[in-house]
Amino acid sequence: MIVFRYLSREVLLTLSAVSAVLLVIIMSGRFIKYLAQAAAGQLDPGSLFLIMGFRLPGFMQLILPLGLFLGILLAYGRLYLESEMTVLSATGMSQQRLLGMTLFPATLVALVVAWLSLSLAPQGANQFQLLLNKQDALTEFDTLEPGRFQALRDGTRVTYTETLSDDRINLSGVFISQKNLGANQKDRGISVLVAEKGQQEIRHDGNRYLILRNGYRYDGSPGQADYRAIHYDTYGVLLPKPDVSEEVTDRDAVPTSTLLASDDIRLRTELQWRLSLPLLVFIVTLMAVPLSRVNPRQGRFLKLLPAILLYMAYLTILIAARGALEKGKLPASLGLWWVHSIFLLIGLGLLYWEPLRLKLASRRSAALEVARG
Repeated sequence: MIVFRYLSREVLLTLSAVSAVLLVIIMSGRFIKYLAQAAAGQLDPGSLFLIMGFRLPGFMQLILPLGLFLGILLAYGRLYLESEMTVLSATGMSQQRLLGMTLFPATLVALVVAWLSLSLAPQGANQFQLLLNKQDALTEFDTLEPGRFQALRDGTRVTYTETLSDDRINLSGVFISQKNLGANQKDRGISVLVAEKGQQEIRHDGNRYLILRNGYRYDGSPGQADYRAIHYDTYGVLLPKPDVSEEVTDRDAVPTSTLLASDDIRLRTELQWRLSLPLLVFIVTLMAVPLSRVNPRQGRFLKLLPAILLYMAYLTILIAARGALEKGKLPASLGLWWVHSIFLLIGLGLLYWEPLRLKLASRRSAALEVARG
């Protein structure tokens, strides 16, 4: 019992440290991406941390299996390096018994991953897409920041204002550049509007207009000297209506109960993917235990790179099979289970290869002794 608690503590502590590092790396990359979108006016800066919170369960369901895999390799590799595993082996600790003890923390991780994959991650993805839909409903005035050029999502309009009132209605020092596109989306030059001040108005029909006062309009094509300049006292610009959608179309956001009742191949594939993640935990545990065995003179990192490549091959093939299944390139009856079967056999081969090799070597030595005698 003492050995069991010791091994479980070592694995869980290393798992926590590795998962925390991986989470910081992944979250930092995504946060920089969303921060760039917020700087471009595509996202509300106040919702960045809310977005990261909704995305967190989806990140964790992929980080925890890798964290457990690396945690076992690093924790047990240290025990082999410090000859603690040699002492345990001398007291009867076999690879199979070590695997049995390791399955307890692996079961805890699998339960957490199952909860994330089947429940929490879809809820987070649903809230994330609803939040993006709300962001799409924002007009350019809702995200406009004074003193900064802002491009709309389709890239056809660039807006700038020197100052903006707190109620986002009155502007001053306005600059608007807009591409003029024909019916076939062919570029027909640009129009540039400059004005001393402007005001946003909402008409009875729901249309939003930007009323510019005391300014100029320039029409022409870059590189040509045929620009037309028009001075105006009052000029109205129709603001584009946002494309609002309340429908959640991302399969990651579909509740698991809906997937269970669906016959659609894409939704069935999504269900298999969610069930694959907890199963992945047990199979990578089976592979990690024998791969963690190292010779103290070789160092604990000897098998780390091949082990990571094996894990990446597992995950890559699983993702590729998921895509092929969604496109109908694989029979639905085959599913994703064949990938797990292949790596389950690899794990069993790794587990029993070393004892089998030692047993064959012992028999060969005994046979040589008999032959010499």
